[in-house]
Amino acid sequence: MSRRRKNLDLPKNKSRNKARVRHTFMDHIRDASHRAELVANRPANARSLRHIQAALAEDRLYQSDDLPILNRMFRWLIALLLLPVCFVTSYTFTGQFSNATLNKGFWFSREFWFFATGALMMCGWFFTGLLRRQFLYLYVLGHELTHAIFVFLHLGWVSDMKVSSEGGYIATNKSNLLISLSPYFFPFWSMVLLLVYSIAARLTEMPHYTEQVLFALTGATWTFHMLWTLWMIPRDQPDLRDNDTFFSLVVIYLANIILLSAMLCMSAKSLTWHGFCASWCINAENILRLAQGYVSQRS
Repeated sequence: MSRRRKNLDLPKNKSRNKARVRHTFMDHIRDASHRAELVANRPANARSLRHIQAALAEDRLYQSDDLPILNRMFRWLIALLLLPVCFVTSYTFTGQFSNATLNKGFWFSREFWFFATGALMMCGWFFTGLLRRQFLYLYVLGHELTHAIFVFLHLGWVSDMKVSSEGGYIATNKSNLLISLSPYFFPFWSMVLLLVYSIAARLTEMPHYTEQVLFALTGATWTFHMLWTLWMIPRDQPDLRDNDTFFSLVVIYLANIILLSAMLCMSAKSLTWHGFCASWCINAENILRLAQGYVSQRS
């Protein structure tokens, strides 16, 4: 009886006679970075969003140039100078919110509870993942429309726009810091809601429960904006990278805390914008004195 030979096909990881390739430490770092990028951008998470805010209309290609080292250092310096402003603003907002809720009854107001109800419902909806792609599409649409609005405000024009649950971009002839970062602090759908309500209130008499519904929807839309913005930022957005990521994050945080403070002053009857600014100046002076005293003690 004749014998038949069988080919022995060993898996690559079990072949002991194969020469091993030595990988350097930097090779392992690059492989780990590549795996992390694949995980973050895999289709199951509907990632790889790219928001192109300054592209040529002819080819619709996004071109990203690294910032010169002097420009990057200058933006880092500005960001470091803005950090104390962020701290004082956050401290003032926390103090004013605590004072309004604990001492002046804002905690028991209908405005606060309806706003908080809408915000909590949106948080639950976001973390359950229901209608995730639909919500992602709405966020990308608002993101790109915000870019377009600020382009028009700067007397520019938009030649092309693409919106999908996989990402989006606009092609425009004008770009600057405000145009690039506006979607990260401008709650588009909340502003649309307030605009529609203002027009409807002028045209017809609104029912008595309309304000409560407005506060609930404002809480839901604002929370929608914040949650998806926080979800988007770690995904390597060109809007942030083109203006230096650290500088962009500081500007975005400061703009959002100022907007949140303005919303608090509008909703809490016991607070005014003038009072908030006065408290901000007092807190800044007190913190400056503490810093000067600490430096004098150390020296």
